[in-house]
Amino acid sequence: MINRHCSFCKAAESESNPLIAGQGVYICKNCVYSAYKIMFGDDKNAKQENRELLEKTAELLTPKELDKFLGQYIIGQERARKLVSVAVYNHYKRIFRNDTVDDDTEIQKSNVLLIGPTGSGKTLIAQTIARILNVPIAIADATSLTEAGYVGEDVENILTKLLQAADGDVKKAEQGIVFIDEVDKISRMGENRSITRDVSGEGVQQALLKIVEGSKVNIPPKGGRKHPNQEFTTIDTTNILFICGGAFDGLEEIIQRKQGNNILGFGHEKKTKKEKEVDFSLVEPDDLVSYGLIPELVGRLPIIATLEEIDEDAMVRILREPKNSLVKQYQKLFSIDDVELTFEEEALYAIAKKAIERKTGARGLRAIMEETMIDIMYELPEYAGYEIVITKEVIENGEKPLYIKKQKIAS
Repeated sequence: MINRHCSFCKAAESESNPLIAGQGVYICKNCVYSAYKIMFGDDKNAKQENRELLEKTAELLTPKELDKFLGQYIIGQERARKLVSVAVYNHYKRIFRNDTVDDDTEIQKSNVLLIGPTGSGKTLIAQTIARILNVPIAIADATSLTEAGYVGEDVENILTKLLQAADGDVKKAEQGIVFIDEVDKISRMGENRSITRDVSGEGVQQALLKIVEGSKVNIPPKGGRKHPNQEFTTIDTTNILFICGGAFDGLEEIIQRKQGNNILGFGHEKKTKKEKEVDFSLVEPDDLVSYGLIPELVGRLPIIATLEEIDEDAMVRILREPKNSLVKQYQKLFSIDDVELTFEEEALYAIAKKAIERKTGARGLRAIMEETMIDIMYELPEYAGYEIVITKEVIENGEKPLYIKKQKIAS
C-alpha cells in the first residue's frame, strides 16, 4: 500500500481514515467534515463526528512524521524537534490508545520545557505542533501572571484562552496545548525560600502546579477576575499538554560552576565570557532549581529540550527554506504587482549578520527586511514587468537595488 497523506492536514491514510484522491491531491474525512461545516454551518452530530475524527487523526502521526513536518517550518534544532515530536506522540498516544492495552498501569503525561535564546524557535515549535494536530493552542506570557488576588493576570486565565481557541468546546480544549513563554521570569528571588511575599515569582509557580499536573479547574469562560456570583466552566487539565519556554539568561554560569570551568592558580588565564562554550544539553533539574524554579514545578516538566543559538548559515536557511520563509513571502507580495524579486547570496548573509548583531534571533529578520524593502515597495506599482535584484549594498549601505526590465516573449 502506498503511504499517502492528506494534502491539507497531513494525516496518514488508514482503514479508519480513507483518503479521497484528486489530481495529485488527497483529502481525508476530517477535512471533508471541516469543509462541510464552513460551507453549511455546524450541528451537534457533525461536531461530535468531527471531534472523533480529530482524535483518530492525532494518533496516526508518528514521531518521524511530526519531526518531518516541523522541519518544513523550523530550520536546525534537530535534537529539540526530536524530543518534542516524541513527547507529543506519547502524549496523544496516551490519550487515544490507552484503552487498547488491558492493564491497570496509568501513564502520566510528560510536559516539555524548552530552553533557548530569544528568537531560536521556541514559540514556533509549539504553534507548528498545534497546526499539525489541528488542536487548539493557548500562548501565554508568564511575566503578566500573579498570584490570585493581586494586580495582574490569574494563572487560570491561561485555560480561558485555550477554551476560546477551542470555540467554547470544553472537550476539545481538554485535549489542547498550552505554551507558557518567559517561564524563567517567574523564578523566585533566591534558591532559599523568601520571607517576603513573592507574588509574581514563587507565587505563580505554586499556582501553576495545580493546572500543569492535572486537575479540574473552574475558570471564568470570558476571562477576568473570579467573583462569587459568576458562572464557571470546569476544565480537566489531565490531557492538556503544557510546553514551557524561556531563555534562562544566566543559566550558563550555573552550568559552568558545576563543570568547574573557573581555574585558580598561577599560570592560568581566566577565560572571557565569549571563550567559554556552554553545552546547554547538559542542563539538569538541579540547575533549574538553582536558577529559581521550585522543585515541584521542575518535576512536572520532565522533558527538557535545549535550542541552540542560530548562526549565520542557519539564519540564511531560515530566510529562504521554510514553507513560509520571508523571501518567499516577499516574492509573492512582489509578484502580485507583476514584479520578480531576487536576492543575491551576499545580501542574505548581510541580513543574517545584522540580525545576529542585534541579538534578536530569527524574529529580528522581518524588521531588517521591512527596513530594507519599505522604499522599494513604496514605488513598486511603477515597476510592473521588472526584475528587482537585492544586492549586499542595498542591505548594508541603503543603496538602490538593480532594476532589470524583463523582455516579453513573443507569442
